[in-house]
Amino acid sequence: MTGVAKEIERLVSETMGVRLPVGLSAWDGSHAGPADGPQAVLRSPKALRRLLFKPGELGLARAYVCGDLNVDGDLTEALRRGGAAVRDAGASGISVKTLLSGLGFGLRRGVVGLPPSPPAEEARLRGRLHSRFRDRAAISHHYDHGNDFYSLVLDEHMAYSCGYFAADDPDYMLADAQRDKLDLIREKLGLHEGMRLLDVGCGWGSLLLRAADKYEVRAVGITLLAEQAEFVHARAKQRGLDHLVEVRLRDYRELPDTEDAGSFDAVASVEMGEHVGEDNYPRYAETLRAMLRPQGGLLLQQMSRGGNAPGGGAFIESYIAPDMTMRPLSATMAHLERAGLEIRDVQALREHYVHTVRAWQDTLEQRWDDVVAHSGERFARVWRLYLAGGALAFEENRMGVDQILAVRPDDEGRSGFGVGA
Repeated sequence: MTGVAKEIERLVSETMGVRLPVGLSAWDGSHAGPADGPQAVLRSPKALRRLLFKPGELGLARAYVCGDLNVDGDLTEALRRGGAAVRDAGASGISVKTLLSGLGFGLRRGVVGLPPSPPAEEARLRGRLHSRFRDRAAISHHYDHGNDFYSLVLDEHMAYSCGYFAADDPDYMLADAQRDKLDLIREKLGLHEGMRLLDVGCGWGSLLLRAADKYEVRAVGITLLAEQAEFVHARAKQRGLDHLVEVRLRDYRELPDTEDAGSFDAVASVEMGEHVGEDNYPRYAETLRAMLRPQGGLLLQQMSRGGNAPGGGAFIESYIAPDMTMRPLSATMAHLERAGLEIRDVQALREHYVHTVRAWQDTLEQRWDDVVAHSGERFARVWRLYLAGGALAFEENRMGVDQILAVRPDDEGRSGFGVGA
């Protein structure tokens, strides 16, 4: 009998019309495909059973997270080759002969059986899409491993967003790029002593703390996570900035009804808009405007994606950022303009995200044992797959990220706001 790997190679050729993009080893010891580069390892028939019940990205992700499928070598390169093979295959149909052949293979090799349970790490949200209850659950899913986990992977600023790599130097690190990103935001908003800044979705407070420490700005952040708020308050107190920095547990939808509405000189929202949802985005844009004083500036940093694929993909939405919504840059700017904001400047940072994510990848691998000890091997594998796929998505221009600078004009239509002022 032909080995499992060779049978799979034949089925891939007949079904997709392409060669195996990576080497393949199966649980029976058989091998197929190229010997160079990354090697996919099927550890049990359950890997294929997961694909049988969830063909495509989600089935592969489940198999990888559970350890039924492994990749020896460069995971990013494996994903790159696999994606290219799928694109080359196009939408070719499956013949009856191939279908029967695949069924016979599945029966002989123990692939056919009851559907395996999804990994516990997969999100299972309930309730109406982007209701406050469901949004809190989505945020909790992504951040419930706590500050200790993120401190293992992120830089010293605890900035969980695209950095700005302003130098090409071996000694220039991710922490430098995150600092330069924060200073770039400061420059665009013209922040200086005495100004009031609101950070909508402030995370661990990197922008709040930098603005207060470096520029003596009075900075207010909002988050849904008590642990993040406690972290920022502790850092602010430690640095003697607690008189300038404040974090509030609040949903963005509550902001227009607060006494601070219309009082901030500047508003920033860094990679939070992806979690708002398309139907709620007009309200989000109107909220950002409502918090600004006339002639105040908005800095929005946000990821983008083509109109035919607005979500993050099956894996991202199941394991990382449930209910994520991205749109083309032009659509986001249209939302902002309809909310009464004037676009003043747009800067693409896509290539910078490739460097940022690869730095996170390096840190994850360096601290792999610590991450596994803290959160378990399956969670660590989720993050390994997440970062490898994320870097590739930005590299191949399937996702982008941009900084949008906008202003709230006064009643007479004047902005009084110079780019970079």
